[in-house]
Amino acid sequence: MALKEAIIRELQGIVGAEYVVYKPEDLIVYEYDGSVDKAMPAIVVIPDTAEQVAEIVKAARANDVPIVARGAGTGLSGGAVAQVGGIVISLTRMTRILEIDVENRIAVVEPGVINLHLTEHVSRYGLCYAPDPSSQKACTIGGNVAENSGGPHCLAYGVTTNHVLGMEVVMADGSLQWVGGRTRETPGYDLRGIIIGSEGTLAIVTKVIVRLLRQPEAVKTLLAVFRELDQASAAVSGIIAAGIVPAAIEMMDDLCIQAVEPAVNAGYPADAGAVLLVEVEGLAESVEEEVEEIENVCNEFNPIEIRTATDQDARDRLWAGRKGVLGALGRLAPNYLLVDGTVPRTQLVQVLSQIRELSQRSGYPIANLLHAGDGNLHPSVLFDERKPGDTHNALALGGEILKMCVDAGGVLSGEHGIGLEKQEHMPLMFNDDDMEAMARLKPAFDTRDMLNPAKIFPTGASCNEVAFAGAIARAGADAWI
Repeated sequence: MALKEAIIRELQGIVGAEYVVYKPEDLIVYEYDGSVDKAMPAIVVIPDTAEQVAEIVKAARANDVPIVARGAGTGLSGGAVAQVGGIVISLTRMTRILEIDVENRIAVVEPGVINLHLTEHVSRYGLCYAPDPSSQKACTIGGNVAENSGGPHCLAYGVTTNHVLGMEVVMADGSLQWVGGRTRETPGYDLRGIIIGSEGTLAIVTKVIVRLLRQPEAVKTLLAVFRELDQASAAVSGIIAAGIVPAAIEMMDDLCIQAVEPAVNAGYPADAGAVLLVEVEGLAESVEEEVEEIENVCNEFNPIEIRTATDQDARDRLWAGRKGVLGALGRLAPNYLLVDGTVPRTQLVQVLSQIRELSQRSGYPIANLLHAGDGNLHPSVLFDERKPGDTHNALALGGEILKMCVDAGGVLSGEHGIGLEKQEHMPLMFNDDDMEAMARLKPAFDTRDMLNPAKIFPTGASCNEVAFAGAIARAGADAWI
C-alpha cells in the first residue's frame, strides 16, 4: 500500500491530482472494453502531452509496474483491459489535430483524436481519412493504430497501416522517438509497420502522421436484398470475380436486420434473409458503369429487390443501419461475443453454413455481420452473462468459429486484434518457430514485459499449449507474457 501511495503522489506530480484516478468506485469504468473480459487497474493516469506520457512510463519502469495504454475503450479483443493490474494510461485528453498539410495530403494528430472527427475536420478541404471502423464515432486514432483497425471501406482503401506514415512513440524506457516520417518510404527497418497492430505491447503512440485522400467525385450506395444468406454470399464472390472492387461490400443476416431495423429505420426489409450494402465511388462516369455491372451480378442470384441510394440522406440512412447493428443486438440478448475472423471470399458460403449449423446445434443465436468484400466475418454469439455457464459457452463457440476460419484458409483476426480473446487460439495458425520469431520482438524493444502484458501470446498451461514453453525459453523469459 505504501508503494502504491508513493506512485500515486509521483503521478500526481506529473499530471496533476485531478488526472490520477485510484479509488475503486472510480476505477470500475476502466475495467473493461468492448469485449467480454474484465480486470481492474490499480491506477488510471490521464496525461495531456507526450512528455507527460514519457514521465509516467519512466515512473512505472522505476517501480516495476505494468502499463496499459487506453483510447476510447471500444476495442473488441480485451486489448485495453489491465489483465495484471498496474497503471492504465488513458490518452483521451490528447485530442489535438496539430497540423493539416493540404498540399501533401497529410495530417498530424494526437492519439485521442476521434476517427470521425478527423474526417469532419478535413472535409472543408475536400479531403477525408479512409479507415472507418464501425465505432468510427467513438474510437480513436491511437486505438486504431494499436489494433490496425479496418472498416467497411478497407476493401478498396486498405486498413490503418496503409494510411499511417509516421508516429511519435514513447518506448518502454520512457524515451520519445519518431518512427516513419511524412513520406510513404523511409530508409531502414519499418519500425512503423511493426508497432502498428502490436496492441500497445512494444511502445505507446503519442502522435500520428496520417495520409489523407481526396473526397470522391461521385458516390452511390446499393442495397441488395436476398431471401437466403447463401445467395448474398454467392453474390459477393460474383462481384469480385467480375473484376469489380467497390469501396465497400457489407453483409447482414436476418438476425442483424431484426435487431437494427426497429431501432434505426434504415429501410431494410424485415423478411429478408440477408442484405448486401455495396458502395461505389470515384469519377461519375465510372460509378454509373460499376453500379450497372454490380446490379447485373446480383440479379444472377435472385434478389428480392435492389435499391440505389444516390442522395446523402438516403446513403446516411442505409449506413446508419449498418453501423448501428452491434448496439442494436441488445434488443435480442443482454450480451454478445463478437468474433473476428477472415476467410477467402470463395469460402464464405461454406463457413457461414457451418456457423449456422453451429448455432442450431448449440442453441445460441449467432448474428452474422460481415465486411464481406474481403471475407472478414463478424459472427456475434448472443448470450446472457447472468446465466451460469453462458459466458464460457459463448467463448467456446467463438473458438469453434475461429477454427472454422483457419481451416478454411483464413486467419484469426481481420481487424480486432488478438488481445485476450484469441491468445489461446494462436497455435491454430502459428507453430513453435513462428512463435519464437515473434516473441523475440519484445526483448528487442526492451519492454521488460511492462507494456500491456499478458496479451496476444498464450500465457501458460491454461491454454493447454505446453509445447510452446520451449519457444518461450529460447526467446527470453519476458518475451511472451
